[in-house]
Amino acid sequence: MSTHISNQRPAPDRVLTDIADYALSYEIDSDLAFTTARYCLIDTLGCGLEALEYPACAKLLGPIVPGTIVPNGARVPGTSYQLDPVQAAFNIGAMIRWLDFNDTWLAAEWGHPSDNLGGILAVADWRPAGGRPLVMRDVLTAMIKAHEIQGCIALENSFNKVGLDHVVLVKVASTAVVCQLLGLSREQTINALSLAWVDGQSLRAYRHAPNTGSRKSWAAGDATSRAVRLALMARAGEMGYPSVLTAKMWGFYDVSFRGQEFKFQRPYGSYVMENVLFKISYPAEFHAQTAVEAAMKLRARLDQRGLAAEAIKRITIHTHEACLRIIDKKGPLSNPADRDHCVQYMVSIPLLFGRLTAADYEDAVALDPETGPRIDTLRAKIECVEEPQFTRDYHDPDKRSIANRLVVQLEDGALLEETVEYPIGHRRRREEGMPLLVKKFKTNLRRRFAEPQQQRILDVSLDPARFDAMPVNEYVDLYVI
Repeated sequence: MSTHISNQRPAPDRVLTDIADYALSYEIDSDLAFTTARYCLIDTLGCGLEALEYPACAKLLGPIVPGTIVPNGARVPGTSYQLDPVQAAFNIGAMIRWLDFNDTWLAAEWGHPSDNLGGILAVADWRPAGGRPLVMRDVLTAMIKAHEIQGCIALENSFNKVGLDHVVLVKVASTAVVCQLLGLSREQTINALSLAWVDGQSLRAYRHAPNTGSRKSWAAGDATSRAVRLALMARAGEMGYPSVLTAKMWGFYDVSFRGQEFKFQRPYGSYVMENVLFKISYPAEFHAQTAVEAAMKLRARLDQRGLAAEAIKRITIHTHEACLRIIDKKGPLSNPADRDHCVQYMVSIPLLFGRLTAADYEDAVALDPETGPRIDTLRAKIECVEEPQFTRDYHDPDKRSIANRLVVQLEDGALLEETVEYPIGHRRRREEGMPLLVKKFKTNLRRRFAEPQQQRILDVSLDPARFDAMPVNEYVDLYVI
């Protein structure tokens, strides 16, 4: 008896076709989404400009071969680099993610959807000749769609629970919108998306003790640059793998997702950009943002009493489950990447010094013979406990709160308490937050540019009509050194 093995390829997985159809065909008609996206873009670029001040970031940037300049290549804002679009995407992506200060999306999976701007901006600036020239409105559209793809998959599907890093979603979302920017067909886009899923995906090992390290600061740059490479391969005619998710034994679901298929709470639209969370005041992992706000308020109350943090006997942080799982850390912290994912550290700094900046995670503060022991002593007094209602509200799509309550017991027995339910970057605090976001952007422009160049960038960036219509290459020109 002979067995016939069919070589007929299956129909593409529904997840792939839904993403491709949304990226290529969906019309965004939300004014709120476009307004939020413009704020998101300037905030994201500002975060990258600040990161350029840190040697650990700067050393990874530039061309693969030193001195290489790519004619008609993509520029890297805040630098003089002009690179191929894959390497430019890595540079931009690494910059904007380095200090953990760009936007955040919290759900079953966590992530930072503006990480996708690395691939989007590199391709939009470089985009090969032919077709309609791209303007900044096209960049905003791509950002809204990348946010939506990453965020909607994240709503109901936890990659961290199977040990995978959230940057898999950056790679998938960037791939989809880069295909649209490059003018790829539906079939080519599905092929590129399948290549993104069939890749080996990053483990979360570099985000957790005992292996916490700086890769978490460039992992998204790696993912968004990989997306550009895969889109270009599909554009050149590379084949895809239509059942990459559902194939028995060998597909993503069976190999990497414990046999479970993805669940979806809502269709793709503009929900994620409209509700995205901004890190405005503090470069802190987002589950700690409200804890840091509460700590700053408590510091002011200690000052009113004429007390220092040394008067504190014990601190209890009542928090949500995700905070406990990600950033509740005891014991030694080995590097800045470890410290900026420790809620005890992030609360101790404002209680001790009345501030929290990116520099506070560096060895110069943490290992200083005067400040270091004070931080470690206060950290040891902090315990985290889950508040079940906070966890429920965190997952409630109508609330999406990230609440923390700090209860401080002083040596004299007095109790001080502060609760912050929504951080200043939350949609419910947009009116309060956006002027501060612009202030943050202005501060970051001053780090890199002389006043006339700062003003040219601001004049365009804060004028929606002029911004939307400006060709992408002309806008990026404003950031070139």
